[in-house]
Amino acid sequence: MAISAEEEETLEALKRWWNDSGKQIAMGIALVVVVYFGWQFWIRTQINESAEASALYDQLTGIAAIAPDATLADADRVRANELVQQIRTEYDSSVYALYAALFGAKLSVDVNDLDSAKEHLEWLLANTRSGLFGSTDPTLVAVASLRLGRILLALGQGAQALTVVSGAEPGALAADFDELRGDIYLSQGQRDEALAAYESALDTGNPSPVLQLKLEELQSGR
Repeated sequence: MAISAEEEETLEALKRWWNDSGKQIAMGIALVVVVYFGWQFWIRTQINESAEASALYDQLTGIAAIAPDATLADADRVRANELVQQIRTEYDSSVYALYAALFGAKLSVDVNDLDSAKEHLEWLLANTRSGLFGSTDPTLVAVASLRLGRILLALGQGAQALTVVSGAEPGALAADFDELRGDIYLSQGQRDEALAAYESALDTGNPSPVLQLKLEELQSGR
């Protein structure tokens, strides 16, 4: 069947359109398909890794589930530290890695290994995240910052402790941060600043007997 001149002209126009735009559109569609399936694969991977990390974290908390006045057995402590390192290493992008680091810091403090506790907490704070794919719980960040500040003070690193405390968002822990700030100032011989921080802690939260003693000692020395 013969093709009319009008049909030939239409075919030529389609060919020109394909050469000019069609290939780009096809490539765009292909790119969308690749991105879509890549996204689905990433989501499945994240879900699987989260489930694996959760199972390991359950093991960790199960080992350390002891009475407040009890001592963790040596073998259990070794296993708990192994789990902390495994979660941190293999699932470092999961929230369980952050909680494992917090747990590892506590295990280290329990045996007075403050340098190890410091490393765990610094790693935690360096690996928090915010944005489209979820933000780290602000309370977790505040707790880690508070504990790191206390450890740095215990290590005699008052200036670094003050930097950590000053850069944190204390939230519901404002009174604890004020009291720690007072401890840091006092360690540096800044009694007036320490007193102001303790008074702020007193006004912000429920005063502890220890805080009351700190205040009375500073006030009596004025």
